[in-house]
Amino acid sequence: MTRAAWAEISTTALRHNLQRVRKAAPHSRIVSIIKANGYGHGSVRVARALADSDAFGVASIDEALELRAAGIKPPVLLLEGIFEANEVTIAQRENFLITVHHDAQIEMLESSGLKRPNAAHVWVKLDTGMHRLGYPPGKFSSAVRRLQSCDAVAPDFVVSSHLARADDRGSDATQNQIALFEQTVSGLNRPRSLANSAGVLAWPATHFEWVRPGIMLYGISPFVDSVGTDEGLQPVMTVKSKLIAVNHVSRGDSVGYGATWQCPEDMPVGVVAFGYGDGYPRHAPSGTPVLVNGIRVPMIGRVSMDMITVDLRTQPGARVGDFVTLWGDGLPVEEVARAAQTIGYELVCNIKPRVRIVET
Repeated sequence: MTRAAWAEISTTALRHNLQRVRKAAPHSRIVSIIKANGYGHGSVRVARALADSDAFGVASIDEALELRAAGIKPPVLLLEGIFEANEVTIAQRENFLITVHHDAQIEMLESSGLKRPNAAHVWVKLDTGMHRLGYPPGKFSSAVRRLQSCDAVAPDFVVSSHLARADDRGSDATQNQIALFEQTVSGLNRPRSLANSAGVLAWPATHFEWVRPGIMLYGISPFVDSVGTDEGLQPVMTVKSKLIAVNHVSRGDSVGYGATWQCPEDMPVGVVAFGYGDGYPRHAPSGTPVLVNGIRVPMIGRVSMDMITVDLRTQPGARVGDFVTLWGDGLPVEEVARAAQTIGYELVCNIKPRVRIVET
């Protein structure tokens, strides 16, 4: 028997969401971000579904090599760049695009021994306000000059930056970043990249020659005030389970570890085969929505490793074996994440290996 815990991954939704990117930024080339195992959806599976992308983006060379081993051919952008000197020649051989954000990486390129035309392709990163990776504006020009004079670097480099607050459509921060980016890179006459998912959807001035959508490809809104369907996206991951018990519990009895929830009346309580050992957020509070047979019910009590419990008073006919949706189609992951005081990114990335993946 197979345990009743699985995640359905819709490749149709992935392709729909990529087309949503193209509709929003029709004049830009697309780097589809599939780092962290495709945000928990399976990087190779996602890359194959998004084969129309112009390039893919991953965190490190190990993630990029996994794609090549699976026969994925498009260029792959290394978002954190290279970490060791030997990665320069690997990147050049495999057509990986190296993000350069620190002088140590330029030094690796300068000492690599590569020569044009067999040089590495790079994206040089400017820090416009994220203050995470990238050259500050005052040091950006000198970094660019070193790259231009380095025989190991192909002349067709791209200049990029990253948006820090584009998820908040009411903030002035994005406009300030756009202005600083344009001011700093003006005169270089190089392809530019600034837009993440929020930039693609809400900030057309960030589109430039390349966009880098991530979370929107998986049907999840990048904004603090909406869910994916509000933005014309389709959920890619739907996480499901079944009721494995229906118990009739008396008024005043507690449910779960720590006796944190007590029954206000005699009532049916359902037990669902899914817990934090599967990727459900342990800190999700009572009241977090769950679908039983497509109808919302509240989760009650603490999340266990293998199970959660749900209030079935509005579904007195529920039986063992009935279907449960934890998030996805019909129940936005953003809503579950907000109840648990986290973000949808974390929930989809945290799905554990024991959860079966069913491609639809």
